[in-house]
Amino acid sequence: MESPSLMFKAVILFIGIIMTTANDLDPGNDFEKKSEDVRIIKRVAWGAQPATDSPRHLKVQPAPYAIISHTATQSCYNKAKCILNVRVIQTFHIEAKGWLDVGYNFLVGGDGNVYEGRGWDMAGAHTHNYNNRSIGIAFVGDFSYKSPTKEQIAVAEKLLESGVKSNKLVKDYKLIGQRQVVHTQSPGDKLFAIIRAWEHFTSNP
Repeated sequence: MESPSLMFKAVILFIGIIMTTANDLDPGNDFEKKSEDVRIIKRVAWGAQPATDSPRHLKVQPAPYAIISHTATQSCYNKAKCILNVRVIQTFHIEAKGWLDVGYNFLVGGDGNVYEGRGWDMAGAHTHNYNNRSIGIAFVGDFSYKSPTKEQIAVAEKLLESGVKSNKLVKDYKLIGQRQVVHTQSPGDKLFAIIRAWEHFTSNP
């Protein structure tokens, strides 16, 4: 019963993309925030639905954990497709899972942009028992058998650096893959192999 509804919503969302104004593509306007070479596409720019309830703030700030996952959806390689994917992911999280909003703090597209989810200060719904003390970063796509784009990897690393510099992550934060603390294959074998080489990765969460 849920799949046709979600497909219909996806079509409506795609129509919404066509109606997006040229201002959304202007990096100098209020729709985007560029910091430390990271372009964060704000919620208003990707057409986020309002949260169904007020999200909770993180209980621990700056956060001691950064958790990497993948969305297990199609990948995207340009802004229009990434916006569509992020909208559909949010719809799925709200309508099918019953969450108040998209579950991640940030989503990283194959286009090299970061899409704002719940943002730095709010608890997500991505990893049970860790949501109140972590920043959840999801790579848009399924990386079980293929690797993310170079742009996707680079911008995720810059986002983490920005989090430390802006005091949103502790300097010695622990980086983990979602599979290390919950029963899931996320972030996929290929992406997990990549993040294991990152400086803050820990095998003992």
